[in-house]
Amino acid sequence: MNKVAVVYWSGTGNTEAMAQAVAKGARDAGAEADLFTAAEFDAAMADRYEALAFGCPAMGSEELEDGEFEPMFSACRAHLGGRKLGLFGSYDWGDGEWMRTWQENCRAGGLSLVSDGVIANNAPDKEALAACEALGAALV
Repeated sequence: MNKVAVVYWSGTGNTEAMAQAVAKGARDAGAEADLFTAAEFDAAMADRYEALAFGCPAMGSEELEDGEFEPMFSACRAHLGGRKLGLFGSYDWGDGEWMRTWQENCRAGGLSLVSDGVIANNAPDKEALAACEALGAALV
């Protein structure tokens, strides 16, 4: 059975709801999916999973949350080669630039994304939650 880790940081609950949908999609596709906050996850744990999804909202001037999420993600990068990866998150302003930058940085670093990142403006609607479930399934 494939093992998928879904790791997220959420300030308002929007990205957490997306994380739950990604995990549901992976489980529905037959994987074992574990859900972690950024504070609960570290680089050594990444080696236990065939696929990982990372979720972080846009913060500040369209950037990743830098207190917990970005340091954890940076530490994990060296462990992510050869694994299927997915990205997701919510935003309140702008047009999703943080996600495009995050994707470009991952791809430039040789990481393999299963799709473009899933984004939601504020609380995820039915369409965004369905896209998160599809992302979870794509990781399996």
